[in-house]
Amino acid sequence: MAIRILLADDHRILREGLKKLIEEEEGFLVVGEAKDGLETVRLAQNFTPEMVIMDISMPGLNGIEATIRILSEYPETKVIALSMHRESKYVMGMLEAGAKGYLLKDCAFDEVIKAISTVAGGSNYLSPGITDIVITESLNRMGKQVQTSARSLLTQREIEVLQLLAEGIKSKEVGKQLFISKKTVETHRRNIMQKLNLNSTAELVRFAIREGITSVEK
Repeated sequence: MAIRILLADDHRILREGLKKLIEEEEGFLVVGEAKDGLETVRLAQNFTPEMVIMDISMPGLNGIEATIRILSEYPETKVIALSMHRESKYVMGMLEAGAKGYLLKDCAFDEVIKAISTVAGGSNYLSPGITDIVITESLNRMGKQVQTSARSLLTQREIEVLQLLAEGIKSKEVGKQLFISKKTVETHRRNIMQKLNLNSTAELVRFAIREGITSVEK
């Protein structure tokens, strides 16, 4: 039985190239492709794949939040991050969200297959360039209180709204994407600003980028 895989990345050429290479390997089947986080969640609900190869910096809903949502519904699904980001906030964010692997986009394709096989077998997989980051971050956290993160301050819905607003999407369109009213979006916006002690849209955008909720680089 082939391992059913969902690919999530906002770059079409990367998705198509990865799909072609994966399906040339025996025992793997790509069941869907998603261009953003919200579509990833929808396709995961439709196809219930065994594995999701997940980019982090995607529009609409980033890979960390998409991972949280998918695993809350389908805890048996395995997620592997495939990202350009080496910073600890992204690496630890994905691992804390429940990802079982983290790959860098400059890795060789053979490493992608190795990671899929390793994670499918029940183990975790980290690119060699990521291991030191995880160890260092873990040591830094030992013996001291972890600084409060956006995820602990905000609800999941507020983080979703925050990302969309930070990406310049108007309240009405945010409501359409999240299936809520414009008034509800504006209420979430006020709550976010109050909780984070922010006074302007510029501060909101800077906060979202700093916390890894969205990224200038796509």
